[in-house]
Amino acid sequence: MTDFSVEEPTCQELAEFLTDYLEGLLPSSHRLSFDRHIVDCPDCTLYVEQMRETILATGQIRVEEISPAVRDQLLSAFRGWVAGGAYD
Repeated sequence: MTDFSVEEPTCQELAEFLTDYLEGLLPSSHRLSFDRHIVDCPDCTLYVEQMRETILATGQIRVEEISPAVRDQLLSAFRGWVAGGAYD
């Protein structure tokens, strides 16, 4: 992962640090830069809002509601992602 550019974060940095941003874990100076970037970048604004909506929606799904086939597909996808396979 790259260092976060406090002065002018890139869209890539925004994507890499989005989880920390949404969880309130970014230092205040980084958060301010992040917020400024979002205001000036409509694509990143949309991305942040989509992630917020995804978190809201998935937070309402109970494990019992997921079919075994879908659960297996998700686990397989995340195993590949953790191993770096999602970016190959």
